[in-house]
Amino acid sequence: MRPFTDKKNTQRKEYYADRFRVCSTLERTSPSSDKIFEKDFIKLTSKFKINDAYIEAGQLVIWIESADNVKVLKFLKNTLAYNNLSEMSAVDFLAEKGEFEIFYQMLSMQKRKRLRVKCCIKESESLKSAVEVYKSADWAEREVYDMFGVVIEGHPYMKRILMPDDWSGHPLRKTYPLQGDETAQWYEIDQIFGKEYRELIGPEIRDSALIEKEDTRGYARVGHEVHFGEPYSEELSKIGEYQEEDGVLFIKKIKKSKSVTLKKRH
Repeated sequence: MRPFTDKKNTQRKEYYADRFRVCSTLERTSPSSDKIFEKDFIKLTSKFKINDAYIEAGQLVIWIESADNVKVLKFLKNTLAYNNLSEMSAVDFLAEKGEFEIFYQMLSMQKRKRLRVKCCIKESESLKSAVEVYKSADWAEREVYDMFGVVIEGHPYMKRILMPDDWSGHPLRKTYPLQGDETAQWYEIDQIFGKEYRELIGPEIRDSALIEKEDTRGYARVGHEVHFGEPYSEELSKIGEYQEEDGVLFIKKIKKSKSVTLKKRH
């Protein structure tokens, strides 16, 4: 594996100008504003160190010490009836805080309440496995290891789950390019054909927004049918109306000549 170089949060790079709206921060309230959550919070604070707690989006969020993760989860399951671990994952905050943020998403079907457990660990630290408490943590913990490189101690089968065993890097870290890196673009060529075919085949195209107008095999075309593998011609690229002749009533037909390309999202 090649040595790590800090790419300074490369996922902040804008590959395309079209951006989605960023939602505002959700409102947070005290655990005492909900009777059920208030009782659960009091019981938790009597047993464990709780660094922070609040209700957000209708669920209780508690911040704990990473070393207490398994103990807290056992208490939530056996004492507070949070008998379902629906999700477990991480968020890369290495550039901002030098830590990973780990979260466990809990559900109590008896109380009809959701609770989220959060903690932070350093890049060099590991986390205890929760498989002995919740079987659903098995694949989730493997994915955290695969995507972020967070090592889970005591896991029964600590291997990658999505990427190949010899894959270089961890794709959900913010330092990992959104379109892959130099290793990713050659991986399938090397595995299927061998490195000696690199010059003949060329690197894998990993730009998900790329559309080759001359490719009549891999792309659909708007406004007309194209037979698979038909040789390209300029006639194929001509688009008239974006709606068939017997289209939906009361909907005005859209013509390419009258279309406008927005320079900025409203």
